[in-house]
Amino acid sequence: MVRSRRLRNYLKEVSESDKFEKLSLILPFLVLIVEIILIEHAIRIKVYYVIHLTSILLILSIIEILFIIEELHEHYIKGNFERILTIRLDDFILQTKMKNVKFIIEEFIEEYPEYKKHWNKLYHIACQILETHKEEVLEKSLRSDLKKFVKKHKRKQMRQIIDLFLLQHPKYKKDPAKIYHLLSQMLGVEKKKWKKFFKK
Repeated sequence: MVRSRRLRNYLKEVSESDKFEKLSLILPFLVLIVEIILIEHAIRIKVYYVIHLTSILLILSIIEILFIIEELHEHYIKGNFERILTIRLDDFILQTKMKNVKFIIEEFIEEYPEYKKHWNKLYHIACQILETHKEEVLEKSLRSDLKKFVKKHKRKQMRQIIDLFLLQHPKYKKDPAKIYHLLSQMLGVEKKKWKKFFKK
């Protein structure tokens, strides 16, 4: 019963792995099948040195498959761990509304002491989350400011709107592509057209 559960878990992990990982497991299985066919053929025609050599290769293939499965298992556990940690940390940051990374990690570890040994990972993920939140807030602010600005300057050309907008809101100068994209959506400009415009 325990073995079958473990096997189901391994099969689930393999099915959830990416294409390259699956391919790294499929190729040794194909080699294994070929070796089994060769052994079967060698036994039939009684060529013993071929049986011995192919048996060695068969054992090596089985060992390789076991190593790959173990590697996939470790990769899955690591990915799953990071996914759960990111979700928990993101929820924690949203609840506490803290901005200082050091304080976030200290408070988080106090609530979840099982992550005490993962300080570096926590720091890296917390920085990414805060950066994502910052980008989301900036995009929301940009969308709102741009919408108000477009209402006042509807009759102007797209280039003029952007130039005037950046004069009034210099904080958005770092991401002009985002402004072009949002403005094109607001003005109903097709994607191809605003790409050509962006190249000008």
